[in-house]
Amino acid sequence: MSIDKDTARRVAHLARIAVPEEDLDALAGELSGILGFMEQLNEVDVDGVEPMTSVTPMALTQRADEVTDGDIQDKILANAPDAREGFFAVPKVVE
Repeated sequence: MSIDKDTARRVAHLARIAVPEEDLDALAGELSGILGFMEQLNEVDVDGVEPMTSVTPMALTQRADEVTDGDIQDKILANAPDAREGFFAVPKVVE
């Protein structure tokens, strides 16, 4: 598929990108190249290939889900300019 100058102008307008008139031919060429590469990728047979997030298998390390510095609510709220009933009190911002 080939992109002409008018189509490049329309794509730039829809994307809200200001493209000078003299640069539209170059933009059309770049967009045509991208579409050509996509057509080339569509020719690849991917039947039976599982989707993956990386080309190398990796297992993410996970830390243990345990409380380490908990139960210090009083110390944390001591820094608050206004605390009520064990929570930070903030001014109302929605009318």
